[in-house]
Amino acid sequence: MHNQPRYKPLAETDFFSDHRSARGQVDGTVPRGYLRIDEARYTGKIGGEEIDQFPFSITKADIERGESRFNIYCTPCHGRLGDGNGLVVLRGFRQPPSYYEDKLMRAPVGHFFDVMTNGFGAMASYASRVEPDDRWRIAAYIRALQLSESARLTDVPADQRQNLPAEAPPRGLGQGPEPVTPTPPSQTAPPPVTPERGGKQ
Repeated sequence: MHNQPRYKPLAETDFFSDHRSARGQVDGTVPRGYLRIDEARYTGKIGGEEIDQFPFSITKADIERGESRFNIYCTPCHGRLGDGNGLVVLRGFRQPPSYYEDKLMRAPVGHFFDVMTNGFGAMASYASRVEPDDRWRIAAYIRALQLSESARLTDVPADQRQNLPAEAPPRGLGQGPEPVTPTPPSQTAPPPVTPERGGKQ
């Protein structure tokens, strides 16, 4: 068995009619773990229509995982707030839409999963980088961002309001630019002295 007839990878052969020693998979073969018969979970659709519910229960841990994946893969273009002002946009790349536009506020969660899976417009597919369940977690975090944009204190259960942070939230959407504080005259550097013509240099 140590020394037996064999082909080197991708070597030509006369044994098969197509002259390839490497054989393709048998039709209908599915690698272990890739059966994926749950259409909603792996496509974001049922019968071609985007679904508006998550295919598995979303927990706090899922939201936190979605936030971490969002910060890694999505913020360069979409920004941490999801307003479309990521760093690459500030450097001249095409700006993606804000998650707070009416169209995306009304979009089903399956839409976000589908866009991450197949790409849309200038956005490429992230299917090779983000596993399906993490795409759902990112979609859940996007939904949390959208809900937080119009959230009110009354949306928080009364017994949990004392757990809210006391400091003001970070400046975000629709609040305008940060105010500019003028420098007091006493802290302004004096203008450079230009030597008079004919004077000492």
